Amino acid sequence: MTLKKLAIWSAQAVLPPLVVFGLVIVIWQACIVGFQLKPYLLPSPTAVLRAFINDSALLGQAVVYTGSAALLGFAGSLCIGTLIAFAFSQSRILRASGYPYFIFLQTVPIVAIAPLIVRWCGYGFQSVVLVAFILSLFPILSNGTQGLLDIDPNLLDLFRLNNSTRWQVLVKLRFPSAVPGILAGARTASGLAVVGSIVGEFFVGYGSKQFGLGYLIYSTNGQSQLDRLFASVLTSTLFGIAIFGLVNLISVTILRGWYDGPIEHRR
Repeated sequence: MTLKKLAIWSAQAVLPPLVVFGLVIVIWQACIVGFQLKPYLLPSPTAVLRAFINDSALLGQAVVYTGSAALLGFAGSLCIGTLIAFAFSQSRILRASGYPYFIFLQTVPIVAIAPLIVRWCGYGFQSVVLVAFILSLFPILSNGTQGLLDIDPNLLDLFRLNNSTRWQVLVKLRFPSAVPGILAGARTASGLAVVGSIVGEFFVGYGSKQFGLGYLIYSTNGQSQLDRLFASVLTSTLFGIAIFGLVNLISVTILRGWYDGPIEHRR
């Protein structure tokens, strides 16, 4: 990609969200002035910016804590989810037996299993990692399993004609075909891992010395410090976008090297 194309792509990717963000700020400020809203109902953009600057050190520390839990949970879900998808692709009975339980794990509210997590792992960082892992596991497992099973029958027949072993079919045919699906699941899972780490801190991650963005959101809301609450939510949003963008960039880079030709024409 040339420098000119990179600049055009960056402008197309960055400018529209910035324009929308600017419009939101303008409408936000206009609502405060027009309806004369009190700060305890809706803080002004300048108040949120001031809180963001004043709490920058505290927010930075919280991002490190929440980010560490999210990345560890995401890494665990990527590894374990891919391995389970491999197992599911090799056995119809195993897939039929285990898949419904992972659907159950995905759909059950985290507040319902939070007491069990606390009982087994206690309060703190390890429990937040576990929540992030649970919420981010299913997209990788689901997309990976589908990608491993969705194979061109002609290619599968070709491998069988050459007397390929089950392992050779898995490594040389199924896995390469499943890479786009696994990466698509990873993009979704990265965002869910951030959500899981923040939500997990609401239920299992409280601490007096180490705390993340979820704890800041909970505490500032309880103290009716809406400017600091908005600053914490904004930081959480920016952090989630950054993680998703990083994973998406890695995915695009891998796919460009994995296949010949434009990746948009690949499945």
